[in-house]
Amino acid sequence: MTPSPTPTAAEAALLARCSAAFLPAEPPGAGRVAFWRPDGTAPEARGPVEEMTVAAPDGSGAAPTEVSALVLPVRAALPALTRARASGAGETAAFWGTAAVLALQLAARGRLFPGVGDAAPLAPEDLRRVRELAATMPPTAGPHPSPAPERLVLAFLDAVADGLPRAPTAVPPPRHRPAAGPPTPEPPPETAPTAVRLSLRVEVHGLTATGDHDSGPRLRAVVQVHDLADPALVADAAEVWSGTSPAASLHGPGVRAGVRLALRRAARAWPALKPLLPAAVPDALELTDAETVELLGPAATALDAVGVEVHWPRELARTLTAHAVVGPPEDGDGPGGPDRPPSGPPAFSAASLMEFRWRHALGGTELSRADLDRLAEARRPVVRLRDRWVLVDPAAVRRARERRPRPVAPVEALGIALTGRAATGAGGDETVEVRPAGRLAALRDLIADPGAVREPVPHPASLAATLRDHQLHGLAWLDRMTSLGLGCCLADDMGLGKTVTLIALHLRRRTRPDTAGPALVVCPASVLGTWQREIERFAPGVPVRRFHGTSRSLTGLSADEFVLTTYGTMRRAADDLKDTEWGLVVADEAQHVKNPHSATARRLRAVPGRARVALTGTPVENDLTELWAILDWTTPGLLGPLDAFRRRHARAVESGTDPDAARRLAALVRPFLLRRRKSDPGIAPELPPKAETDRVAALTAEQAGLYEAVVRERLAEITEADGPRRRGLVVGLLTSLKQICNHPAQFLKEDKEGKEDTAPRLAGRSGKLELLDGLLDTALAEGASVLVFTQYVRMARLLERHLTDRGVPARLLHGGTPVARREELVRRFQGGEPPVLLLSLRAAGTGLNLTRAEHVVHFDRWWNPAVEAQATDRAHRIGQTRPVRVHRLVTEGTVEDRIAELLRRKQALADAVLTAGDDAVTPLTELTDAELTELVTLRPPHPAGR
Repeated sequence: MTPSPTPTAAEAALLARCSAAFLPAEPPGAGRVAFWRPDGTAPEARGPVEEMTVAAPDGSGAAPTEVSALVLPVRAALPALTRARASGAGETAAFWGTAAVLALQLAARGRLFPGVGDAAPLAPEDLRRVRELAATMPPTAGPHPSPAPERLVLAFLDAVADGLPRAPTAVPPPRHRPAAGPPTPEPPPETAPTAVRLSLRVEVHGLTATGDHDSGPRLRAVVQVHDLADPALVADAAEVWSGTSPAASLHGPGVRAGVRLALRRAARAWPALKPLLPAAVPDALELTDAETVELLGPAATALDAVGVEVHWPRELARTLTAHAVVGPPEDGDGPGGPDRPPSGPPAFSAASLMEFRWRHALGGTELSRADLDRLAEARRPVVRLRDRWVLVDPAAVRRARERRPRPVAPVEALGIALTGRAATGAGGDETVEVRPAGRLAALRDLIADPGAVREPVPHPASLAATLRDHQLHGLAWLDRMTSLGLGCCLADDMGLGKTVTLIALHLRRRTRPDTAGPALVVCPASVLGTWQREIERFAPGVPVRRFHGTSRSLTGLSADEFVLTTYGTMRRAADDLKDTEWGLVVADEAQHVKNPHSATARRLRAVPGRARVALTGTPVENDLTELWAILDWTTPGLLGPLDAFRRRHARAVESGTDPDAARRLAALVRPFLLRRRKSDPGIAPELPPKAETDRVAALTAEQAGLYEAVVRERLAEITEADGPRRRGLVVGLLTSLKQICNHPAQFLKEDKEGKEDTAPRLAGRSGKLELLDGLLDTALAEGASVLVFTQYVRMARLLERHLTDRGVPARLLHGGTPVARREELVRRFQGGEPPVLLLSLRAAGTGLNLTRAEHVVHFDRWWNPAVEAQATDRAHRIGQTRPVRVHRLVTEGTVEDRIAELLRRKQALADAVLTAGDDAVTPLTELTDAELTELVTLRPPHPAGR
């Protein structure tokens, strides 16, 4: 290979004005230096040209770029690098010129050996100089991607030493003493730069003793130098150059060289500093108005990115802050407004007016509209205001003047008051601090903590019951919220007496003219009879009727009457219901309207009422959209539009990307949702304990064969599909595997029509069924009663047949059971007959009171802990006097086993927002092929059991 020629003087001068990057190699002597012009083209000099990738010149992390570069060996590049260092033309070339001088100095002292390709152990002082130099390396001084700066500098030092003249038979001397052979020429008497950090101190000058000046004060930016080893040591650049700095470590040519290198990097971030680069003493920059404005905003940010801080004079107030006030237009403009509870019409009636107003302050002093006008008219950053000079960005003043008060909906205003923040900007992603004013502030304080009851509510005189403490608390909270015209959600655990609390609320409201009116209760068909019996029991004399069936009617409705209807009837007869002005509308088991786009939810919104109350033990079953749907019915507009709610709250909470997201949402939701759990101290001390156990069953040989065959066949189909078809196939696979885990007869549909005469053999074919038989034998021998829940009506029918064959008395309650038959089944079970009640989970998992049961068996998993907890609460509720044992049947090694592990981790989301609830497992239909295979593959039983 022909060696590259050494550049001529003219070529060296040309290369000195280019960018340069060192390209390390093995051995070090093979290292090269690349040169390219600012436009990315190779300079016109002798030598090979190569295409190469370089980093963003400002070190910002922007995408790297491709350049054409002249590439020379290090020895051939040294004349250009030395010239660049002397002329100060190219930042990266000057950097490697400084490194070359350091390399020659070290070689002269025996610290680098020509031809060895490695460095002798460096003295601490030498290593410090290497590190300080590496700290100043520009972003484009190496290849992309580049080694660490210190490694790259050490490689360059070796490359320079390896290119020094030497005899062909030279033998490297021991590393602990200088090299033998011809003496190395002394390097130029120049010093490597000492690494320093710069800052800018803005000074005011040009003021008279009284602070007056026709054109205002002038500003200048003074360059300050900081010792990296001791940040407390700082001096002005003028002191560094004159040697008058009290810090000895900030004296000398090395420090001055370090200042110039650091100043070059700062000038790349803020070009206004470029005039300081050729200055004999780069000490200070007189600032124009335009430069002052830049330094207030984007320039300060750019300088901070390269480690240069900007310090402003304390005597100039310069921070223009903004906050907002929300409240009635006539109220005071801050927390000091009238501190009194709302009076007159409800705070959120149609007559309510709320206004969003901006407030601005400068240096802690609030500005009036006239102050903003004065600042804007000055058209310069330094302005005389209220007998003092202030420093402001004219653009910020202009934005402040453009802000105007705007009306806000009452519920939106309350939401802002509760969170203390309001969304601004077109996307609503930016927020501003907001303070409630006057009556709105007082209302915020009144409802912010639902756990605080300021005045106890007495028992309604006509209530034929003694409310427990937590029920009295709930009554006081419901009465306060509905009296203010606010809807709310009572989200107590199942079995804590929500029904009697609601009955007591109606009895209180019917005595006041502004809240009286008939109460409409919308509930599942399974609890229609329960509501009627409890109203007749606890509110004797209060009229109650069912608006259900073919003979439903609202004729002759009295002012204090209870009307009971189902979600299905309400959906079909919404026109009849919305013609009545209801005093109270109640949605029991409100999770039935968790889909805001469903016909049921839309019809319910059309039913008018003075107050709306949702009752549910599970305000969040799967995701926060369900919470939005419930609260947007009780208090429309509170959480904003659904898309905005998902963007601002739900995604951040569910993903866990914003640690404060749950706290902000809880502040908004908490006043409108009262959540108590049975496990909370003092809530239900008389409630007996509940023990929950996962019971593990092994698959039979028939089940295992079916399971593996289905996995093998369906996975092959799934891997070839995508989009909706793939999701459908995944759902089908999971459903089939669950049915196989239950019983082969369910999966194979052996009980379908036409086979009644040849009923399938059930015994001996399912590990779960054998486990259930053992549990029932033990429980019935103890005289206990048992609830058995399953997701599938088909499986429930198979269980009913199997238990009948075994002589075990059992009855079945499912979604198709008529209301009268349901009520009869519940009554008979509570009376002790039969001892086993089979229930489909969706139809019987809510609303029923089945406290006779001491055992609850979940034959298959719904894969949602909230739904299973509701079902368990049919037995574990107030009125239960015996411990309740919950048995969850899980087939070992199957998809059920793996999802049981997921469910144990599915508790964080609603706990953070509501203090109880569950999170949604990552949708199983979105798993990758590998993840799905891992989930469903049958694993061998644990050899040592569980």
